[in-house]
Amino acid sequence: MKQWFALSAIGRDRPGIVADLAELIYECDCNLEDSSMTMLGGEFAVLLLLSSQAHNIEPALSSACKRLEWEKRLTVFFRPLQGEPRPYGTGQPLQAYELRATGVDQAGIVAKITRCLAEHGINITTLHTHSHPEPGSGTAIYTMQVQLDIPAAVGIPTLHQRLEAIADSLHIHIDLMPMAGQEDGLGTETRRQL
Repeated sequence: MKQWFALSAIGRDRPGIVADLAELIYECDCNLEDSSMTMLGGEFAVLLLLSSQAHNIEPALSSACKRLEWEKRLTVFFRPLQGEPRPYGTGQPLQAYELRATGVDQAGIVAKITRCLAEHGINITTLHTHSHPEPGSGTAIYTMQVQLDIPAAVGIPTLHQRLEAIADSLHIHIDLMPMAGQEDGLGTETRRQL
């Protein structure tokens, strides 16, 4: 019977981290099904979905993860998943959107925008943020890029209004646009700056 596992790891970035993890997966008779990897402040972070047909694989995975922690200075965590991973989505029609927020770096940008999205039942599929100095002034400018799955039942005009209120309160710009080939809920493909 196929077993599924989620594995996460984080450590100081260096060449060979991905190879170390791939070898662990191979040596434990697992298959890498899906992955997401990123850099955060000089730290390399990875989230992996593994499967295995091997019987009683958990002790081998646990031992291999501990070995990587000790030998390679990685923080590694894994957990078994119950049954097969659920298919992505809720079963209801979804609209793929991208949200981009830009403005002077300040506390609360991510918190306020993501709370608004959650209150509308919107799923965040990816979220990337970074801060960089503005040319000339050196002022820290914060950028947040989010890919969203918006239920078809969510009123896009109402969402625009809520996001516009957040943009005004934080003095930032928020763009909400359908992903390529998607309509905006009004029957047109648009890009709207709030």
